[in-house]
Amino acid sequence: MLTVEQIIACGLDKTEASKITETLDRLLLTQSPTACWQEISRHTLTPRHPFALHQLLYETVYADFNRATHGPPPAWFPTDGDITEANITRMMAELHIETYPEFHAWSVANRDAFWQMMIDRLNIKAIATTPEPEKDATGIATKLAKLNIVESCFDAPDDAVAIVTQSENDEHLKTLTYRELECLTNRVANGLVDIGMKQGDAIAIDMPMNAESIAIYLGIVKAGCVVVGIADSFAPEEIATRLRIGNAKAVFTQDYIHRAGKRLPLYEKVVAANAPKAIVFSESIAQIRREGDMRWRDFLSDTDTFNAISCHPDAHTNILFSSGTTGEPKAIPWTHTTPIKSAADAYLHHDIHPGDVLAWYTNLGWMMGPWLIYASLINRATIALYDGGSPTGRDFGVFVQNAKVSMLGVVPTLVRAWKNTDCMYGLDWHAIRAFSSTGECSNPEDMLYLMSLAGYKPIIEYCGGTEIGGGYITGTRVQPAAPSTFTTPALGVDFRLFNENAEPTENGEVFIVPPSLGLSTNLLNADHNEVYFTGTPQPNLRRHGDAIERLGNGFDTEPRLSGTKYRVLGRVDDTMNLSGIKVSSAEIEEVLNVVDGIQETAAVAVSPKDGGPNRLVIYAVLATSHPVSKKQKLHSILQTALSEHLNPLFRIHDVVIVDALPRTASNKIMRRLLRNQL
Repeated sequence: MLTVEQIIACGLDKTEASKITETLDRLLLTQSPTACWQEISRHTLTPRHPFALHQLLYETVYADFNRATHGPPPAWFPTDGDITEANITRMMAELHIETYPEFHAWSVANRDAFWQMMIDRLNIKAIATTPEPEKDATGIATKLAKLNIVESCFDAPDDAVAIVTQSENDEHLKTLTYRELECLTNRVANGLVDIGMKQGDAIAIDMPMNAESIAIYLGIVKAGCVVVGIADSFAPEEIATRLRIGNAKAVFTQDYIHRAGKRLPLYEKVVAANAPKAIVFSESIAQIRREGDMRWRDFLSDTDTFNAISCHPDAHTNILFSSGTTGEPKAIPWTHTTPIKSAADAYLHHDIHPGDVLAWYTNLGWMMGPWLIYASLINRATIALYDGGSPTGRDFGVFVQNAKVSMLGVVPTLVRAWKNTDCMYGLDWHAIRAFSSTGECSNPEDMLYLMSLAGYKPIIEYCGGTEIGGGYITGTRVQPAAPSTFTTPALGVDFRLFNENAEPTENGEVFIVPPSLGLSTNLLNADHNEVYFTGTPQPNLRRHGDAIERLGNGFDTEPRLSGTKYRVLGRVDDTMNLSGIKVSSAEIEEVLNVVDGIQETAAVAVSPKDGGPNRLVIYAVLATSHPVSKKQKLHSILQTALSEHLNPLFRIHDVVIVDALPRTASNKIMRRLLRNQL
C-alpha cells in the first residue's frame, strides 16, 4: 500500500494525495489489478499529473505481475464503445466471427478472400478487372487487371481536408482540400508529360515532407512513372548512390530546408551529387545553378485535369531503400498493390476512419512517408504535416493539439526526448485515439509516459519494413495495450520463430509465411531469392531478420480480446535502426574506414539494459601512425565523418579502441561477439 507521503513526493498537495491514497486502497482491496488500473487510469489520473505519479501508481497496482513471463502489464483497455465502433469488429460481424484470434486465423487461411475483401472495403478503383481472380507477383489472387493506385486516393468529398500543415514560427494552420490536392497532383502529372517523361521513367524526390512533395509523389505515380525516394538528410554521396541505383531521369528538390531555426541547403547537395535534371521548389525564387534545371513555378502545368495512366498491378510505383549487409542499400520496388497493404494496416490495426487526422514526422525516403500518404488518403482521412520545425520540442506538441491529431506516429527516440525534457506537459491531446510506434525497439517506461500524455490511449506497436509495405506484427484497438509489446501478427500475415539450429522456439528469429499483398517480389540490385528465401529453416518461409520473444497472454479479460503478447528484440543480422532509419553496419563502416589514421572499424547496435532504441558503438582499429591519442577526440572525428558523409541523424554512443577485430574463418567480422562484450 502507498502512503500519502509517497504521493506528495510526486508533486501533489496533501489533500489530493490523501484522496488518491484512499481511492487506491479501496480498489486494491476489492478489484483485480487490471480492473483497478482501468479505474485509476480512466477516472483518477490525468495528463496534468506528474508522470512520476503515473509510474508510481502503475507499478503499485501491478506489483505482483509476472513481468518476466508476461512482459509489461496492460495500461489501456478498450471500452465497449471502442470495440463496437472498430473496423475490425465490423468485419468480424460480416464474417460471423466472434473472437479476434479466430479472425486472424481466418485471414491467413483464406488469404485471397481476405485481400479481395480489403480491396472492396477500401474501395480500390480498378481501371480494368478480370472475370476470375488471378495471382499477382505476390501470389495473392485478385480481380485487379489494370489500375492506378492514385485513383483510390481521392474518394473523399472534394471539400474534405486532405492535408493540414503548419510551418515553424507560424501559429496558423493551413489546409488543402481533397479537390485542391487532386488539382495540384494533376498539374504535376501534366508537367512531367510536358518535359518529356514517359510511363516507367524514374523520378526522384529529395524534399522534406510537405504539401507540395505529396502532390509531386502522387503526380509521378498518376503519370505512370516511378518515384525514387531519398531522405532529405542524406549527404551528397548517398544521394548519388540512390539516383544511380534508381536510374532517375530527373529529381524534385528544394532550395533550402528550414529546420529547428536553421536554413540548410538541399539543392546544393543535389548538385554536388551530380543529379540529373532538377526541378527546384522555393518559397521565393530559386537560384538555378545548372543549365537544364527548372524552377517549380516554371515546371508546374496550368492544366489541372489528368487521366491516370493505366498500369499492371505489378508495375513499379516507388523505389525505396533499405540497408542490407553490403555497403550498397537494397533497392526495393513498391507496386500499385503495395499501398493496399499500407491502407489495410491503417484501416484494421490503427482503426482509421474518414475524417481522422494522422501525423507521423517522416519523409519520403523512409517507407513511413508513402505509408502515411496511402494510409490517410485511401481511408479518406487527413494528413497532418509539421513543416520545418523539429518534432522534439513543444511547438510540435502544440501543432498536434491544434490540428486535433487523432493518430500520432512516433519513433521511440522522439518519445524519450519528450520525456527527458517534459516539453509536452499541459497540452490538450484529447483528440488522440491511438499512438503508433515503429522504427526502433521501445522502452516500457517511455511508452507508459506517452500513453499518459493523452489520458491513456493505446500504442499500436508496429513492426515491419520497406519490403512488406507495412507491418507483420502489430496491435489492435480491440485488445488491451501493454507498453512496448505487440499483440498479434498483422491480419493476412503469419510468422514462425526459429532458433539458430532451425528449431521452433519461443524466442528467436522471425520468418514470415507468405503470400501477402505488400511483400516485395524483386530487388533492383540484389538477388531477391538469395536475400529472403535461401537457407530458411523450412520451405515457403521468408527471412526478415528480426528477433522476437513470444510472451504469455497476461490479460485477465474476456476471451474475445485474448491474444499472445510479443516483444521485438532487435535485428539478428548486421542491420540496425538508428533514429528510426534502417542502416547496415557495412554502410557505416564504409564511411569510417576511410578516415585518416583508421585501419578498420566495426559498427554494432547495442540495446540498453532497460530496453529502448539501439545505441551505435564503433570498434576502431587504429593505424600505427594515427595522430589521435584521446578517445574523446576520436569520437568527435568519427561523428563528423558519419554526419557529413552518411546521415547527421546517426549518433555514435561510444567508441572502443581495439588492437584487432574478431573474424570468422571466412574473414567476416564477428559483430555478435563484439556486441556481447558490451
